[in-house]
Amino acid sequence: MKLRLSSCLMLPIVLVLTGCTSGGGGDGGFGNGATGIAYVVNTGPNEISAYTTDVVGALRGAGTVALAKVPSSMAVTSNLTFAFVGTNDGIFAFRVNPVTAELASVSGSPFSTGMNIRAVEVSRTGQFLYAANNNGTVAAYSIHATTGVLTLIENETVGTSPSGVALSATGQFLFVSNQGSNNITAFRVDGTTGALTFEENESAGTSPSGVVATASGTGGFLFASNQGSNTVSAYTIDGTTGALTFVETENVGTSPSGVAVSPNGQFLYVSNQGSNDVSGLTINATTGALTAIGSSTFSAGASPSGLTIEPDGQFVYIANSGGGGDVSGFRITAGTGALVSLGATFPAGTTPVGIATPGYP
Repeated sequence: MKLRLSSCLMLPIVLVLTGCTSGGGGDGGFGNGATGIAYVVNTGPNEISAYTTDVVGALRGAGTVALAKVPSSMAVTSNLTFAFVGTNDGIFAFRVNPVTAELASVSGSPFSTGMNIRAVEVSRTGQFLYAANNNGTVAAYSIHATTGVLTLIENETVGTSPSGVALSATGQFLFVSNQGSNNITAFRVDGTTGALTFEENESAGTSPSGVVATASGTGGFLFASNQGSNTVSAYTIDGTTGALTFVETENVGTSPSGVAVSPNGQFLYVSNQGSNDVSGLTINATTGALTAIGSSTFSAGASPSGLTIEPDGQFVYIANSGGGGDVSGFRITAGTGALVSLGATFPAGTTPVGIATPGYP
């Protein structure tokens, strides 16, 4: 049974964990046998589904939180302290219980009402949050270390219809994919204040959707899924300026959307909404060039959208926005990056479009 609570109440929102066993050793400190947490944003009922994960990657339902607005994306701080949900009318902030996945509303939430948020990204330090807004801007916020309250730093202009946002592995640079203008906007990030300085607009494929960065060499690599051209674009990141240099374009499935890189930086995964599958690619550690893993695609559910990797790099989860709404889970094969299905899908709400684990929106 799931407990549904309204985020409009003045009292703190708390999810009640259900369906989990208690006790047991070898659980990484999770007394209920869980080893991690995950969240799914569902646009049908406007809610968040919470989960704990176990050692074999299974998702255990931990309740839902109702939202007063339509959610689009979610990010969880790496230290499992706060979670932030972008919606069509601002950002909802929550305090995270790292053991049970319970969420408690942060005072003053939602923040920046009136903003149609398409994507959110939290810095690895947990100090700053960046949100891509449908009005053609990206907003920078500071996160209060104790309360989780967001304070707007600034808004910067980007391209048309921004849909994805990603920080470099070092946190020095921010990138925004713009679906309407077919490009990626790059910024330098002030590590003390979180403020942004424009660097450049770099061409991408048709309708770039998701964007993700990974560490390598002096600057790292950036990858963008191009929803209109069924490709992924790869770039190197200049370690001093954040400027992008095009490497190549690799074919993937139909209407690619979510993208994620494994924690070891070896593998890139792309959810393909039109072909109902996931593309897996290896990343050349020197050049950033991509090579398909085996047959390249692995079957998912109906219209896979959001994609995340749990922090230990063992499992990939994909929110399937079509059909009844569920989550596909896969184990990552060490060495090759091939995906092995965890079997039956895990239930979610109607039209799940985003999924997040700590540090991996």
